[in-house]
Amino acid sequence: MNGTAKDIRLGADIGGTFTDIALDIDGRLFSTKVLTDYAAPERAILDGIGIVTREAGISPGALQTIIHGTTLATNALIERRGARTAFVTTEGFRDVIEMRTESRFEQYDLDLRLPEPLIPREHRFTVAGRIGAEGQELQPLDEAALERVAERIAAGGFRSVAIGFIHSYANPAHEQRAREILQRRLDLPISISAEVSPQMREFERFNTVCANAYVRPQIGEYLARLQASLKEMGATCPVFMIHSGGGLISVETASLFPVRLVESGPAGGAIFAADIARRFGLGSVFSYDMGGTTAKICLIEDFEPRTARTFEVARTYRFAKGSGMPISIPVIEMIEIGAGGGSIARVDAMGRIQTGPESAGSEPGPACYGRGGARPTITDADLALGKLDPDNFAGGAIRLDAGASDAAIVADVGERLSLDTLSAAFGICEVVDENMANAARVHAVENGRDIADNVMIAFGGAAPLHAARLCEKLGIDRCIVPQGAGVGSAIGFLKAPFGYEALTSRLVRLSRFDAPEVNALLGELTRTAESFVRAGTSGAIRRDITAFMRYAGQGWEIPVPLPDRPFDASDADRLTALFREHYARFFGRAIDGFAGLEIEIVTWSVKAQDERPAPERHALAPAAREVEPQATRDVFDPGSGAMRPAGIIERTALRAGDHVAGPAIIVESETSTLLTALFDAVVQADGSILLERKGSAR
Repeated sequence: MNGTAKDIRLGADIGGTFTDIALDIDGRLFSTKVLTDYAAPERAILDGIGIVTREAGISPGALQTIIHGTTLATNALIERRGARTAFVTTEGFRDVIEMRTESRFEQYDLDLRLPEPLIPREHRFTVAGRIGAEGQELQPLDEAALERVAERIAAGGFRSVAIGFIHSYANPAHEQRAREILQRRLDLPISISAEVSPQMREFERFNTVCANAYVRPQIGEYLARLQASLKEMGATCPVFMIHSGGGLISVETASLFPVRLVESGPAGGAIFAADIARRFGLGSVFSYDMGGTTAKICLIEDFEPRTARTFEVARTYRFAKGSGMPISIPVIEMIEIGAGGGSIARVDAMGRIQTGPESAGSEPGPACYGRGGARPTITDADLALGKLDPDNFAGGAIRLDAGASDAAIVADVGERLSLDTLSAAFGICEVVDENMANAARVHAVENGRDIADNVMIAFGGAAPLHAARLCEKLGIDRCIVPQGAGVGSAIGFLKAPFGYEALTSRLVRLSRFDAPEVNALLGELTRTAESFVRAGTSGAIRRDITAFMRYAGQGWEIPVPLPDRPFDASDADRLTALFREHYARFFGRAIDGFAGLEIEIVTWSVKAQDERPAPERHALAPAAREVEPQATRDVFDPGSGAMRPAGIIERTALRAGDHVAGPAIIVESETSTLLTALFDAVVQADGSILLERKGSAR
């Protein structure tokens, strides 16, 4: 491979267990998985870059772009490993992040547990000053009090500061002035809510700016170390980060707004699945991304992942909205549970098998890794059931210890429930598959969809092993396992556009629609969004304008896409019709016939991203020839409840049109695809594997 290639791009995804690397050289893919190094996460990236560049025959200096996503911000929030942070807020609002919204997601639970606020009460400081809901100053900012607060913060050993004032989304002047005063006294990063999350609802906005400040020192230091290490190894190309909304931003922007990196890795996976959906013309799919620590599901409609303005981190109750820590930023909407290959299995006080959210991660890892882990994980159960080859795991890079897996399963599950190794291992896998099926059903129902109407796209190191069984539980007939599925999120990074979504809350009632004011607001948001995009590209930019609208008095809004053009006074009627159309789509019908029922826009959004060429289209192709496996291995069959022979086939030996009958395992270096007895597989023109239920009609 010479150094004349036109396009050399690398994606790096740090997960809880593995760090995935994908190198694309003019369409040729080289990839690897390296165990994540918790002490210095950048080391795994450097090791992975070394592996793929050697395989490709290039030097690190030939890389033209590196795109990175990481779970570090998410993990810091969940594990409470962020910086000592001070929160400065409006007098009387000190306890907003602790009082939350006072809603109870479990009405009758007397032991209701909510996440503790990121910043304890003694680290919250208040100052007088008040901005009104329409942006007017009701009380001047007490600058003398801010000087005293600065002295207390300086003496308190804090490493970061968050500022969140009431109604700053409507007028940021007080927050901006407070930052100026504190910066004169403090050499600390200071985050203000008007820049981090300029949206209504104080609890969500305050919590988001606190989260940003909480992880900002750690992420800033990590990104600085990463860039320095890359330069030392000769990789001097620009580095971009993928954010939670699925676009690319500069490292400098990521350092200022690290909360935007929460869910960045899973966002890459959703982009990867959307690209596959577009390639095959599939309008309704859901992505199933199961790695070493978590599993994620995302609905993708008309080739675009569903998005949201708010999501929750660290839910204390499985699937329960309101039980987590809200982060108010644009995000690809998905449901995530602690169900990865490293998720630890146990028996609870009621004698039930439970899995996750605790994970063995990469240190010490599952018991079969032989790195000190002694508790059973899903990977251990998969090995005991014959799904994994102990001599050919991760392309032979990790030799698995089947005896250690059996011992851990028996000790922690089998003996507690009087089960043999096989039954205990099957119970562990059934629990995790059922949990994932329940999560998929809940996510689909919350979005008004029937999960069985979708095609599954499975990727991540563990998903192809569990996809067929999950399809059985969900009544799904077709599943696609793409090329490079084991490092799907990293490949998704390479397909992500440079993009940024700017939004702000500004209440506008359609009865008082002021077109010049709206045009000025959208113009400002457009300039903000495009300025971030221009940091990475000079190409054509596409804009998506969205208004979040409601009937006046309602508690929540629905997104309504708007045309990308200047508005005039006559557009009030057009916006009314658009809102009613989308309201009926969400809820079955619009609310008509009530005199004086106002419609209002609460939040405005402009999403800018560079235009990318569409992938080559393929139709899902039928089988052309049968492939007979050259080897077999005993694998547990859920239908018969016993081990039975399954064909073993190398994915690299398959060609377009090849048909593989289940039960079988299609193996590759970074994952394996398990066909249960109910499914067959057909290799597609792009190398993807289509799993089809036997006897189903397309």
